[in-house]
Amino acid sequence: MRFLFKPGWIAFVLVVIAFAVACYTLLAPWQFRRNAERSLENTQISASFANPPRPLAELVPAGSAPAASLAWRQASVRGQYLADEEAVVRLRTVLGRPAFEVLTAFRTDDGRIVAVDRGYVRPGEDRQVTEYPPAPGGTVTLVGRIQLDEADPQHRASFTSGGHRQLYAADSQLLAASVGTPVAPGYLELLDGQPGGLGVLPLPDSDSGPFLSYAWQWLTFGAMALFGLGYFIRLELLQRRGAADEPDDPDEGSADGLDEGAPGHREGPADSAPARALSARASLRAALRGAGAPAEPTGSGPAQSAAPRPEPARGRLVDRYGKARF
Repeated sequence: MRFLFKPGWIAFVLVVIAFAVACYTLLAPWQFRRNAERSLENTQISASFANPPRPLAELVPAGSAPAASLAWRQASVRGQYLADEEAVVRLRTVLGRPAFEVLTAFRTDDGRIVAVDRGYVRPGEDRQVTEYPPAPGGTVTLVGRIQLDEADPQHRASFTSGGHRQLYAADSQLLAASVGTPVAPGYLELLDGQPGGLGVLPLPDSDSGPFLSYAWQWLTFGAMALFGLGYFIRLELLQRRGAADEPDDPDEGSADGLDEGAPGHREGPADSAPARALSARASLRAALRGAGAPAEPTGSGPAQSAAPRPEPARGRLVDRYGKARF
């Protein structure tokens, strides 16, 4: 297997092994994880319809963050909007179109401040935030779904544009840093028909998605890569073994069964094509003679077997064929 240590084969083997390892340790597990997350989300959304709204203070005690199991759970809260402590979340897509989500601080009756996602608004022709109704004043009661804070992988800072504070993720702590007011972790996403609500955010698709099938495909691709590597190695070994078994000179042996150059082989007139033809004719005549056929004259000599000529009559001249000439 010395060919495996050639640079080309080493690179090929490393690429195949790296692809198989990635399939089994990165790609397939990631798809399995996404499928588990989507299944859990669908379960939580279904359960939220079966459970009536409960006060936020009972579900999430003051000073703590909402547990992951409370995501999508319906909760109620009473208090006042802090209309000036508001920001929009940019780069959102709602129903297949660009949108901005509006996060507004809300002071509850127990004194803590929570973030409320009032819904979405569409951008204008200049791709900036359009004007939308402000949050109502006074004491109101809201019902929404508990959501966990999102994270911006790029950790981009908030900024102000067009008179609106803008964030890159729906995160209560980003809102707190932007408005300069402490905000409790998590936020409340308003249901339809709530005070201060804007465009209602739709629920995620209940389909579990293609993640599970993609995971099995990556596992299959990894197995196929390893099988193909083994097949090519075996094929290369068979080809090299066949090449080693072939003789150096394909014209082995001569007409008399002796290898050229081997002891007992003599080159001469007998090896020429005319000599082999005469030998074949002699063998044919011998076979015919054994079968009772008359032998064909082959030439002059004491060993020649010829048909008897008629004896010429006396006193008459005959030709060589025994025919009288006069």
